Amino acid sequence: MLPLEDNYGDIIGKAMRGLGLTDATLARAAGLTVAAARAARNGAFDPQAAPRLAQALNLNPAALLASGAHSWHPRVTGSAGVRQLTSPYGGGLTVNCYVIRDPAGRAAALFDTGTDPAAILDFVAAEKLSLHYIFLTHTHHDHLDCLPQIQRASGAPTLVQRNGDIGGVQLFDWGAAFRLGVLTVTARQTTGHAADGTTFVVSGLARPVAVVGDALFAGSMGGGLVNYREALTMNRRNIYSLPDDTLLCPGHGPLTTVALEKQHNPFYQSS
Repeated sequence: MLPLEDNYGDIIGKAMRGLGLTDATLARAAGLTVAAARAARNGAFDPQAAPRLAQALNLNPAALLASGAHSWHPRVTGSAGVRQLTSPYGGGLTVNCYVIRDPAGRAAALFDTGTDPAAILDFVAAEKLSLHYIFLTHTHHDHLDCLPQIQRASGAPTLVQRNGDIGGVQLFDWGAAFRLGVLTVTARQTTGHAADGTTFVVSGLARPVAVVGDALFAGSMGGGLVNYREALTMNRRNIYSLPDDTLLCPGHGPLTTVALEKQHNPFYQSS
């Protein structure tokens, strides 16, 4: 079972950076000492301070409390036709990619690549799949580290939203749809973390599936490296609007669902 990508301090730090707050300005807004705000940013959990911090950072108080108390994990088992492959990168970190297959045949698509081409190619070969597409949720290095090896071995075209043109790829616009046997893959805009951020919604399986990259994690989200407020808006518009039972496949950490994230993601406010 993969651990959550972000802890209490990560969430507070991402919200602070997104809102342009320092330890001092957060402390004033939350009615805390600067030392208490700094400690929270560094991961120290105080259940009395957490609701104040949540209000100051526009976070869901109950979800932030659960993060600090380590009391929630999605524990989602996945779905037929979807294979999550996790590879290492950096110092003890991991990144996910996904192989999704046509249930009526052998056609498959790869979503991101991670860092381990052997794991991907061995799985495709063992399942006797034919890789028709390589989709990139965004063009940050950890999500395409072994792309050249997969391209050479499979001959599959790589599709990237046009804001992330890295050369040698096919470009698409948000709203584009692709056929994969009986499946349809539709590209939705989820920018804010990356200028080319894309969520791929797959219909035709037993349940709806969305490969969200770093737009959203179980109990958190990717940092708003381009535009924090845009990231929040795009997630609400193009991920949280999906059916509640949609399986969410993040770029890091465990699988989750729309319903679970509405309840447990500190960055989601119901009103």
